[in-house]
Amino acid sequence: MSEEPKKDANILKVRDDRNYLELEWDQSANKFTINSKENFDWCSEEGCTKSDLRSRIEPWLTSLFQSEHLSLLVGSGLTTAVQFDACGSADNGMSKTSEFTVYSDEIEKAAVDSAKKSGRNIANIEDRIRVANEVLNGLKVLQYSDDVSDISTKLDTLRSDLENVIKNFTDNISEIEASIMSADPVCRETAINKLVLFLMSFASRTGTRDRLNIFTTNYDRLIEAGADVAGLRLIDRFVGALSPIFRSSRMDVDMHYNPPGIRGEPRYLEGVARFTKLHGSLDWINVGEDIRRIGLPFGAKTIQPFLETAGFDASYSSLMIYPNSAKDRETAEYPYVELFRDFAAALCRPNSTLVTYGYSFGDDHINRVIRDMLTIPSTHLVIIDYSDSSGRIMDKYEQWGHQSQMSLIIGKDIANITDLVNYYLPKPSIDRASIRMADILKQRFTQPAKKEQEGESDV
Repeated sequence: MSEEPKKDANILKVRDDRNYLELEWDQSANKFTINSKENFDWCSEEGCTKSDLRSRIEPWLTSLFQSEHLSLLVGSGLTTAVQFDACGSADNGMSKTSEFTVYSDEIEKAAVDSAKKSGRNIANIEDRIRVANEVLNGLKVLQYSDDVSDISTKLDTLRSDLENVIKNFTDNISEIEASIMSADPVCRETAINKLVLFLMSFASRTGTRDRLNIFTTNYDRLIEAGADVAGLRLIDRFVGALSPIFRSSRMDVDMHYNPPGIRGEPRYLEGVARFTKLHGSLDWINVGEDIRRIGLPFGAKTIQPFLETAGFDASYSSLMIYPNSAKDRETAEYPYVELFRDFAAALCRPNSTLVTYGYSFGDDHINRVIRDMLTIPSTHLVIIDYSDSSGRIMDKYEQWGHQSQMSLIIGKDIANITDLVNYYLPKPSIDRASIRMADILKQRFTQPAKKEQEGESDV
């Protein structure tokens, strides 16, 4: 299609589609209609139901999810979807922030400029924290200079402002978790069950395949909470029991088993995934020389009591919220540089599939890795999103090329989490019986009957 799609359009491109299609949902007829002059053998002129669409999407995703290497990149859209299902409303907390009392105009202008360079017209909390840290570092350099007056006072004020901004931001994230936990029990259970089905659709990989890699830009612990309910074990860089420490030397300690009757060929134990939070987390703090994960319960209304732990001496400025780098480090981007290295190593290799859900392609450092991944011909990118209101997804689709290596499932009528888990995502289990049944049916209906073969041989 040559024309740009509408901002709220349902966009589909899977399998051998050369171009993406725009689908319109007819609520009264309970069918989709395709805005195209072409005819499709999988959809009649009257339209197609969700079940018809499932027969086209689900087998394609099932094959991709069993790629040699599979990665899932989750953005704020997943938290929004689960929170909306549980509470009836949603707020990602990225826009709520307190004001800076010094250099406020300069920080805001620089934050807006940074957002525009990333394709976002509105600055968020990350942009403001990044700029405030840069100003803070500049004032540290100039604090002993006589050319600028009252630097020490402004430096102390900006430090206090930055801590207050981070405090308010983390309180907003805590409120999101708390709202899900305090929601109506029936609604909460339904929402969490959808989250479990969503995660297990990706994590249900055979023991001969590489582990699922889960990456997220979210600060909340919704994925961890869903994994706990699902019984999915997450492997990350933290080592320890009471107060795990972030380790740069990733040893990939994993769990394997030996299949009965087979020697020397251990396979992966099922129900395990590698997990990386690219932008840090609500429960990561900088303590001395280490990055530690504190025991913060999911749904805690505030993290203040958990910072006041003997031996930690932590404050809100110690929280590892991107881009709030650890203090007094020669590598200013630690530990994020380690996390992004894991991201690039997982994606940029042959026979790799990346699925994005709820990620709006607003982070240049992440987009760069995805673009480089597509330069490997055997890789594939699947973009699933509730909407492309910003237009960034389709912009990247057109700019990057490699359209044959991309699949699109975008729109509120096909990419909402309810329809995804009910219709389009693969079955969240490794069902050997279904695989064997498919093989039997294929043999029975694709091979000629035995008598026919014998009759032909007699002739």
